Amino acid sequence: MKTIGIDVGTTTVSAVVFDCGRNAVLESRTIANDSFIETGRPWERIQDAEKITEKAVQLSEELIGRHPDTAAIGLTGQMHGILYVDAAGRAVSPLYTWQDRRCALAEADGRPFTEWIREQCGAEIPVGYGLGTHIWLSRKRQAPENAASICTAADYLGMALTGRSHPLLHTSMAASLGLFRADTGQFQAETLKRLGLDAGILPEVTAGTAVLGHYRGLPVTAAVGDNQASFLGAAGYGANGALVNVGTGGQISVASDRYVQIQGIETRPFTGGRFLLVGASLCGGRAYAVLERFFRSYMEAAGCGNGEQYAVMGKLAEAAERKNRESRGRETGFLREESGAEGKNATGSGLKVCTSFCGSRTDPDLRGSVTGLDEDNFTPENLIYGLLCGIAEELFQMYARICRETGICARMLAASGNGIRRNPVLQRIFEDRFGVPLRMPDCVEEAACGAAANAAEAVAGKVLAENHPA
Repeated sequence: MKTIGIDVGTTTVSAVVFDCGRNAVLESRTIANDSFIETGRPWERIQDAEKITEKAVQLSEELIGRHPDTAAIGLTGQMHGILYVDAAGRAVSPLYTWQDRRCALAEADGRPFTEWIREQCGAEIPVGYGLGTHIWLSRKRQAPENAASICTAADYLGMALTGRSHPLLHTSMAASLGLFRADTGQFQAETLKRLGLDAGILPEVTAGTAVLGHYRGLPVTAAVGDNQASFLGAAGYGANGALVNVGTGGQISVASDRYVQIQGIETRPFTGGRFLLVGASLCGGRAYAVLERFFRSYMEAAGCGNGEQYAVMGKLAEAAERKNRESRGRETGFLREESGAEGKNATGSGLKVCTSFCGSRTDPDLRGSVTGLDEDNFTPENLIYGLLCGIAEELFQMYARICRETGICARMLAASGNGIRRNPVLQRIFEDRFGVPLRMPDCVEEAACGAAANAAEAVAGKVLAENHPA
């Protein structure tokens, strides 16, 4: 059985044709998602929902044309962001992405809007989460008057493909909007009502792998969150695995058979009645890009051009890594250290980089730092290597918290995202720090593969019944 998986990402739209029997990708396509709308407001990050959908539909057409024996289409995409649709299912707003920071803006009393929400109803909604954005837009009278419901970009694609007029969200997507109880699988509608807002704006929710409708005769399944899809595509359905994703942001995800609450960790709905315990760093791989921009600006000022510096940075990181291994050996990793290892310097030089350049989910005002500097260790190679260690350390501390609270410790670490795929030094840092083997999936489009696999699960029963009638 072949299925198509489509991933509506923030910077790209990707699609794969997946052979479920061989667990292999037959074809993969990725195009730029150049749909950001420039508004002149630095805190606003919005995209053209119709443009995104057109690109994704075009990819679907091309792949179906080349693989007419496809059995189903699975969807995934960027989480947290929202767009508004009218009663006919048409978009009546841009997509307010997960990077949008309007809820971090100060109110008249100087406090961020997220604090106003907390004061009014006791709800914690991180900056960039869709229902926080909706509350802000509604309070500022900027929400579309003809809006009937909200959904994510991938959900809107599902509506466009199947002709649905009302969105149906998988719990993994619904939970990413905020004001959602993962243990019950329901939105906290009463909280919206306490704020004087119409809870009818909330979409319908399903915990199962529901079929939205059909496109060219193919069943299209409800979109799952890109975090959950990446876990399926990279780590699979098995236990004892964890997934680290380093892209624009960073995430560590561990599967759990039961619902648990851990401070600073999100418990997200997964597939099959399970949950993902997720720690998220807002900067992640972007921290490395920030450092590259720093070196590039110096080269330009020195009259050496404005060329990309990643290749040079990679060589310097390898040099620092070799020196570090010579000085300290390989005695790192959570499984070989005491659980109280918070703050241990992994660079071996004394230089330590905190990569919270964009704040955190719980503290938007948190910022990064470089500490432990002296006249010997303040070198480009130590700064680069220290920053890579900082990216891994931020996620490791979240993983260590999950291990201590649940007893779940991974025996394998899967990795996804270009931030780690293209950086062998960072791969080795993660493997050392976590103390377990790291596996890079063969396919670079892990989320699209997970969406395709999820679609295969949805239609497998029907396919078996057709092939083996009673």
